[in-house]
Amino acid sequence: METLKFDLTKKHGSFKIMNATNGGPFHKRHTKEQFRSNFKEYKAARIPYSRNHDANAHTVYGGPYAHDITAIFRNFDADENDPSSYEFACTDEAVIATLEAGTKTFFRLGQTIEHQIKKYGTLPPKDFKKWAVICEHIIRHYTEGWADGFNLDMLYWEIWNEPDGEPDDSLNKKTWGGTKRQFFDFYEIAAKHLKKCFPHLKIGGPSLACFPCNYEWAEEFLIEMRKRNVPIDFLSWHIYCTEPSQIEDRAVKIREMLDENGYGNTKSILNEWNYVKDWEEKFVYSIQTMHGIKGAAFTMASMIAGQHSSIDMMMYYYTGPSTFNGAFDYYSLKPLKGYYPLKWYGDFYDMDNEIRCENEPKNIYTLCGIDKSGKVMCIVTNYSDDSPKTKDIKMDFGKNGKYEIYMLDEKHDSELICTTSDVKLTLSGYSCALIKEI
Repeated sequence: METLKFDLTKKHGSFKIMNATNGGPFHKRHTKEQFRSNFKEYKAARIPYSRNHDANAHTVYGGPYAHDITAIFRNFDADENDPSSYEFACTDEAVIATLEAGTKTFFRLGQTIEHQIKKYGTLPPKDFKKWAVICEHIIRHYTEGWADGFNLDMLYWEIWNEPDGEPDDSLNKKTWGGTKRQFFDFYEIAAKHLKKCFPHLKIGGPSLACFPCNYEWAEEFLIEMRKRNVPIDFLSWHIYCTEPSQIEDRAVKIREMLDENGYGNTKSILNEWNYVKDWEEKFVYSIQTMHGIKGAAFTMASMIAGQHSSIDMMMYYYTGPSTFNGAFDYYSLKPLKGYYPLKWYGDFYDMDNEIRCENEPKNIYTLCGIDKSGKVMCIVTNYSDDSPKTKDIKMDFGKNGKYEIYMLDEKHDSELICTTSDVKLTLSGYSCALIKEI
């Protein structure tokens, strides 16, 4: 049995936002017809931000009439300064429904990925400056009340998605139909215009794919943006992998590139991630894994790794109606095992400070916090992609106390299994335990 030790006098600051998501609650405010909802459970997870990328693909979020620039501003030849040129109703509904769940929208200014044989919205806009002005009015609608809009606290505005997804000579560009040089021009125009209009907001992007761990495009982007004096409040990026260490490694590389290119104050935001072994032969296995206890343990271990890394925010992909949703059942919307890591992490926002484990064994991930009254809460996760061995663990918090232990494994869904003063755990492979001092 291994003893995990925590020195409660050594505090490591607050908990970062690691349980943000892509996709808000599946919820209809305007009708009870064919009604399904996970609103209550989603709200209980205390998810601070939801990115609205790919929301255009789902009718509960407005479908093809919402979110994308081509959906909100349907005729690019129309007058960008005329409120009647914009269609906000469906996007408004999704933003407000999400906000009512306690979650702010992290707004992706761009287009849903296009997997079909012919592309439409992901082609470069005809006029980059006009596109930027359109985005300006969308931001004014949600933050300044323009066009019968709102005065919402919407801080993050992201320019585009995965422009580096395919090389310039690709015949199947799903995310940016132009060249790399065109995108550099496009991003410069959009970022400078929006930051000039809204210096108090966070304007960033561009959701780097870095496929497959290729940073050449990203490095060239940052070098070019620095030459052009383009502001970048946050750099967003993606990774789909099987080990939390892969997330940590990419976070190190992203932070190094930012610092080396003069963007030391730019936030590093991982706003798409999930378990994927590969995108071809093992893709079905990957989807199946997301929906089970292995995927849940990966989610928990990855958020813990993110908290201990240079990442400023993580956004799980996906909590909307999608095969990538390991948190809610596609049909019933009832919580799956992957829901509980998101909810457990949300509980740590009540903690004043993080406490780091002094001796973490291999494949064991720990998250520990202490609140204002000195009470402890801790998560212990046993995960590796290759069937981790069962571990017997004893917890040493350096004080006497009484603790509730909740288990997430093949047999338990965040169930209270005991209350004890002597915390000893048997963690099977792919399992998580939540320990709460009472």
